[in-house]
Amino acid sequence: MRRRLLIQVMAVAALPLFAAPAFTAGEGGGGGDTPKCKKGEVWDKKLKKCVTPKYGMLDDDNIYEAGHDLAMAGRYDEAIAVLSLAANKQDPRILNYLGYSHRHSGRITVGLGYYEEALRINPDYTLVREYLGEAHLQMGDLAGAREQLSEIEKRTGKGSREYGMLADQIDHFMRS
Repeated sequence: MRRRLLIQVMAVAALPLFAAPAFTAGEGGGGGDTPKCKKGEVWDKKLKKCVTPKYGMLDDDNIYEAGHDLAMAGRYDEAIAVLSLAANKQDPRILNYLGYSHRHSGRITVGLGYYEEALRINPDYTLVREYLGEAHLQMGDLAGAREQLSEIEKRTGKGSREYGMLADQIDHFMRS
């Protein structure tokens, strides 16, 4: 947990370098034992000092974790900025949460593009299919959502979490 928090702080502190709103190191975190650095710097655990963040400072797994956590916290623009730092622009996990964050920021068609790219790379990534189905519902496309539900069922069956979540969303859509 402390490592994820440090990564998030580092990623958020790097945002000004990528044309995102400026944040000071430590904002959005929970204090902890991580030393506070001046604005525009982040704590480097290996060097044990504050440094100016640079592209490539974090590996893609840490970028994914930090971006995922920011997206799940509803901090979509920050998640987009962090996920955009990934070296592998074809990582379906990164593409999925770029799609998720754009969609939840109101840019549904941008999100659709990321989802489609993730599925082009890994057609069996059912979490992307769940989120794609939700995007179709946001646009009022019940048939598109049902198509994704069917694809999830083919891959994992009706007992999977993704199937259940999208089926619930479709039921809710039909009732409203």
